[in-house]
Amino acid sequence: MSDPTNPFEMMMRQAQEMAKAMNPALESFSPKGFEKLWPTMPKEFMEMSFGRGINKEGLDAKTRLLLTLAGLTMLGAQSDTQIRLTVRHALEAGATKDEIAETIVQMSMFAGIPSMTRAMEFAREVMDETGEEGKQK
Repeated sequence: MSDPTNPFEMMMRQAQEMAKAMNPALESFSPKGFEKLWPTMPKEFMEMSFGRGINKEGLDAKTRLLLTLAGLTMLGAQSDTQIRLTVRHALEAGATKDEIAETIVQMSMFAGIPSMTRAMEFAREVMDETGEEGKQK
């Protein structure tokens, strides 16, 4: 599949070489490491930013995040970083591990078993990092 005359492949190869020359650490870049740079927002900040600040009777942060998780599950494996971040935030907003699992399982009817399974794997990675009460260890 590698075609040295393909301009797209040549451009990608040049970009990779330039990135390695500028920062050799990029050679072993991992998106999971990048995720750790994003802190989990406090529930109150999520409420203010995503809901209750505009509509007092609107959805709370926990419900919004469970809905977001459902949508991300539908997108499938391409959403690994977003799923893990959303699970962290949902736990912070008061969602239980069972509610998170149930949300993902519910999407199997719409997204299919492979998407549900992959999303559950990403969620378990986060939930394994947390204690019983859902807070980061």
